[in-house]
Amino acid sequence: MSNHYHLVVKLNPKETDQWTNDEVLRRWTALFRGPLLVQRYLAGESLEMIEEDTVASIANVYRDRLASLSWFMKCLNEPIARKANAEGACTGHFWEARFHSQALRSDAALLSAMAYVDLNPIRAQMAKTPEDSDFTSIKIRLTGHEYKDTLSKAITGMVENGALNHFYAPIRPLMPFSDSASNQTENRGKNKENTEGLPMRECEYFMLVDQTGRIVSSNKRGRIEPTLSPILKRLGLSVEQWTRVSTAFRQHYRNGELRLTQSA
Repeated sequence: MSNHYHLVVKLNPKETDQWTNDEVLRRWTALFRGPLLVQRYLAGESLEMIEEDTVASIANVYRDRLASLSWFMKCLNEPIARKANAEGACTGHFWEARFHSQALRSDAALLSAMAYVDLNPIRAQMAKTPEDSDFTSIKIRLTGHEYKDTLSKAITGMVENGALNHFYAPIRPLMPFSDSASNQTENRGKNKENTEGLPMRECEYFMLVDQTGRIVSSNKRGRIEPTLSPILKRLGLSVEQWTRVSTAFRQHYRNGELRLTQSA
């Protein structure tokens, strides 16, 4: 948005608990150089036992920070504020206040928050359709074949200009829906209750957002025009085609183009 943004974030402390100290330190020092002792450790220098114990203690502090929403927001907001102040040749606070957060403790709460965020540009009359709304997750999902390349270039630029010290971890996509190929592969053979993924099919979410965006909201300026075709029809896809694309898009995208044939 023009003066704020919304995020739907999943916190997963159990994942950071499984990282080794080396993994924690490498991730933290992508953004911050860390104390000299940590730099010496990562450079492979020989340390005394008491120094190694100190490094382990520092890694535990960083482990907690890497699973902290507050630290995530700090690391996200601070560079934005610095860049904005530099562009405006000013100093002082850029953000009006500390961020606000709301726990999403049910599938209904999660989906309603996602739809609210994805429809925000339309409600503010900054875009007419979800596929035209810049900087939204739904647009990234609709153009997923372009997303990873764009993100890779952005990360390379951040390393080159010093915004990142290094970057070695794999680029993680947006959380998959329950029918996505990556989610099916990751959870093959697991019980249904252990399945990681958003609680509906991707095409169902698109249609949910499309229909919700047509509803008039008394405290919002914009909506999706009721006369527009359904979102999958606007994209030129049937539900069956979209299911095939979203579960195996690498098989269907070639040189930036979508190639689909009608099934028998």
